[in-house]
Amino acid sequence: MRRYLLLDDNRAFAENLAEILRDEGDQATVVTSGDEAVRLARTTRFDALLTDMRMPGMSGADAVHHLRRVDPGLAAVVITAYPREDDLETARREGLLAVLPKPVPIPTLVGLLSGARRDGLVVLVEDDPALSDNLTEVLRAKGFSCVTAHSVLDTERISCVEPFAALVDLRVPGGPDGEALRRLRARYPNLSTFVITAFPDASLTAGASGVFSKPFDTGALVHALETAYAARPARAS
Repeated sequence: MRRYLLLDDNRAFAENLAEILRDEGDQATVVTSGDEAVRLARTTRFDALLTDMRMPGMSGADAVHHLRRVDPGLAAVVITAYPREDDLETARREGLLAVLPKPVPIPTLVGLLSGARRDGLVVLVEDDPALSDNLTEVLRAKGFSCVTAHSVLDTERISCVEPFAALVDLRVPGGPDGEALRRLRARYPNLSTFVITAFPDASLTAGASGVFSKPFDTGALVHALETAYAARPARAS
């Protein structure tokens, strides 16, 4: 049985979703404010958060930010009727499992939540938009939350709390080869790093958990990531 936290100022809407999740045999707790969600997260270990984006007071993006600092392992799904809003980009920098539209596609939502991985946040640094989008969708389908960066500067802007792994292209704009990888390692010394590159350089990939030369086998990359996830140190409940 999994535990979900639903945050939406429209209680009727949230309760309807909660009933659907309870029918699946899971627990679902509804709150209508970010402050209440943060208080609950301090005492209850949830598997995933489902939050609306636009709410009075604390927005969905702010809620993800504050909740991740209380519970870094929490997977987060955002639902929004305004997919272009700036707050959505802020939330994406925290690392999301998915962004879903309103009205919510129920089968998609149930599938995402049932497969969501706690402590499953992955940083993806890749400047090819098509490859980045493809890998992001593949990872999310496997239950991994994902935060993306397309340059060295983007890597510095990532605000997620505790990724367990990173997939990093060696050559991205904003610095010499390997600079994004170097900065991530400096910031997260225990991070499992997987290099994806068309320009392999042994001097830059030393210490990596794996090196995948482009074009690579996506299935093999995902398998390596799943192996690293299974072997990660357990965190306190």
